[in-house]
Amino acid sequence: MNAYPRPPFPSQPQPMPGATASMDPVPDHGETSYKGSGRLKGMKAVITGGDSGIGRAVAIAYAREGADVLISYLNEDADAEATRALVEKEGRKAVLVAGDIQNSAHCRAIIDKAMQELGGIDILVNNAAHQASFTSIEDISDEEWDLTFRVNIHAMFYLTKAAVPHMKAGASIINTASINSDSPSPHLLAYATTKGAIQNFTAGLAQLLAEKGIRANSVAPGPIWTPLIPSTMPEDKVTNFGKQVPMQRPGQPAELATAYVMLADPLSSYVSGATIAVTGGKPIL
Repeated sequence: MNAYPRPPFPSQPQPMPGATASMDPVPDHGETSYKGSGRLKGMKAVITGGDSGIGRAVAIAYAREGADVLISYLNEDADAEATRALVEKEGRKAVLVAGDIQNSAHCRAIIDKAMQELGGIDILVNNAAHQASFTSIEDISDEEWDLTFRVNIHAMFYLTKAAVPHMKAGASIINTASINSDSPSPHLLAYATTKGAIQNFTAGLAQLLAEKGIRANSVAPGPIWTPLIPSTMPEDKVTNFGKQVPMQRPGQPAELATAYVMLADPLSSYVSGATIAVTGGKPIL
């Protein structure tokens, strides 16, 4: 628990959506720590936002557990290539697909690409997200509100709808929710609202897909040290990021990987409709 960096952190503003290499400290995605044991051997996974942050940690863990992965990302080519190299180092296939998931046609193209390049979809990780901070509701434009919903929740529907017909019994859908699903930050009004919707969507989806043998669960991270933080939050929030939870530090992406592996593992066959909180000790009730 004490091995990871604690605030205060240096000032480090970045343009959205941020870059991993520019962060201080650089996040830990499990590059040297995650050890696989074949829990996902031969499986095929689609991970949105898989270039950096939580998505990169999940891609590394899945590859070390024996899965091939498709990594969907917006435009962060350097981060995506770095993640691909880490996956391929494990002898697994990595397919990169750049583009904007707020577009429904692009979401369908991602699933089509996974079928063509990977030959199937056993795991869908809906992880990509957009957020921006505002101190007043009047400052949130109609366009910003719409963008947040299109990226965070509409895309999740588009991707899931396209993927389900290709998924067999035993497949798993894992959606990234947030501590904001239950404890919304007023400065992240649009983002927090979509995260509440994601938790509700997941709960309903689990019931809808149960007869097909497809499971749906969510992971609710607390404050996690990713490029989204310095690129979307005010300087004072970045400096003290993570101090608000009992562990008094942000989580590292590597600390979430095991939750995503557990939910994808076929041995977790009775776990569906659940939310796994990874929040540094702050309860979600």
